[in-house]
Amino acid sequence: MKLLKPTLDHIPAYAAALKRGWSPDNLRQQATQEQLSKISDDAATFVSNLDDPTAKAGPITLPDGSKVARLPSIRRWIWDSEFCGHISLRWKPGTEELPPTCSGHIGYAVVPWRQGEGLATAALVAILPEAKAFGLRYVEVTTSPENPASVRVIEKAGGVLMKAYTADKALGGHETLQYQISLAACG
Repeated sequence: MKLLKPTLDHIPAYAAALKRGWSPDNLRQQATQEQLSKISDDAATFVSNLDDPTAKAGPITLPDGSKVARLPSIRRWIWDSEFCGHISLRWKPGTEELPPTCSGHIGYAVVPWRQGEGLATAALVAILPEAKAFGLRYVEVTTSPENPASVRVIEKAGGVLMKAYTADKALGGHETLQYQISLAACG
């Protein structure tokens, strides 16, 4: 498994996963069609906006349809002889604090036909040095208590449960587990 910075060379594999029904956003299923449209309209801009450490790509749409300012972020594609999913890192410069409308520093999604292979855990561990390089001392990763596979991924990567809470209404208001992973030993 390796993490790839998104490129136009690999966009056909990404689009094929979208067309097979995979969604890069577990809170907004319409994101699949939105992304296919953006790829069709201007694939180069789409790919460029996936790696956005200066937050130039503009606001993001939350599950309730509201829009908020984008945080600096990077996205990497999980690759193991084919496109297997993505992992993203977002942060607020100068602090580990995140706005209530951001559900953690890291989000990931593996295509259904490659789940259960340890790819999400490997990707999470692999992106931690990048988080440290952006000045973070720890990252927060959230999941649903009804997603035991994601809980295992986070715990295998060193996550420690910090709290259970109800997510912001703009994010769906669902029960959420918040884990913290220290970056002290990374890199």
